[in-house]
Amino acid sequence: EPRLGPVAEWASIGPYRLLTALPAEAAHDPVVRTLLAPVHHDLARTAEVYLDCAGQAARAAAELGVHRQTLYYRLSRIEKLTGLDLDDGEDRLLLHMALKAHRL
Repeated sequence: EPRLGPVAEWASIGPYRLLTALPAEAAHDPVVRTLLAPVHHDLARTAEVYLDCAGQAARAAAELGVHRQTLYYRLSRIEKLTGLDLDDGEDRLLLHMALKAHRL
């Protein structure tokens, strides 16, 4: 994870502490496999930014540099690709952790 620098302190890596404790195959959920394909890079980034912004659409759209309607369109596509409901907390958690695990 580039933002953590070349050497990260255990206390500063947040959710990655949980992910590193999982066996490698368990950290990669098949429900997000399609989203992680190179062709969907922008959608995966959109999902991660949106989730990092705690689902605040205005903030996520600003960070992505897109109009809020574009964000909503992308989120709809993400739901269709993954079968996840981004209004459901457990689905959001699964997606967020799977996207973070993909970085490991």
